[in-house]
Amino acid sequence: MTIFAVEYVYAAGTEAARDGHRPGHRSFLSSLTQEAGGVSLVASGPYGDGSGALLILKAGSEQELAATLTRDPFNAQHLVAGLRITAWSPVTGELAHHA
Repeated sequence: MTIFAVEYVYAAGTEAARDGHRPGHRSFLSSLTQEAGGVSLVASGPYGDGSGALLILKAGSEQELAATLTRDPFNAQHLVAGLRITAWSPVTGELAHHA
């Protein structure tokens, strides 16, 4: 499994829509566990300025991860204007054991 850093950049003017879909978004992310197989969530959270979020996930491939993220309500409802997926290697710190 590879660790990926995923950056969401929220679409302008979608604050109210994100508020409405946040429970589904969080439920979706919570469903991504090692026990479920495939993609699993390591950590996630919004940026302090409200412009987007950072998600750290494990997946077998970038393609598998990208396909999984299409099911996130924030993506399905077009609330994310930009999505960047980058393989990441946490060498030190609290997440290093995921590498």
